[in-house]
Amino acid sequence: MQTRREMLGHGAAVATMLAAAGLLPSPARAAWAQAAFDAKSMADAVKAMGGGAPAESKDVALTGPDIAENGAVVPLGCACALPGVKKLLLLVEKNPNVLSAVFDVSDAVEANFSTRVKMGQSSNVYAVAMMGDGKVLFAQKEVKVTLGGCGG
Repeated sequence: MQTRREMLGHGAAVATMLAAAGLLPSPARAAWAQAAFDAKSMADAVKAMGGGAPAESKDVALTGPDIAENGAVVPLGCACALPGVKKLLLLVEKNPNVLSAVFDVSDAVEANFSTRVKMGQSSNVYAVAMMGDGKVLFAQKEVKVTLGGCGG
């Protein structure tokens, strides 16, 4: 059985090897992610992620409750059946930071994800699909929150 100290030592060694091989995120990648998470609107978040003007589409699916009893844990899902999806985003319009989640998609991964997000108040929620050809598609849904989650 390994001790805690040995486990931490092995973890540090693995991280060092990954960094040497260039497999850890670079500061430049972190910069775009920070800009996207700091965005205050859907348009700003999509622009920070390298996308253009979003267009509403029936090919993007957004699932979530009509009424969330607890804003601290609102279950949301997003999916896109079209081929060529590169990223799926979940955005909550009235949150302090609009961008709630980013999912990187490849041909080996089905573009269908679910998670839980915090919502401070009732708001429109958006599922955004960023396509390989530069198109940005979205679906929206209003979610009413009865008990606050973000700071309330």
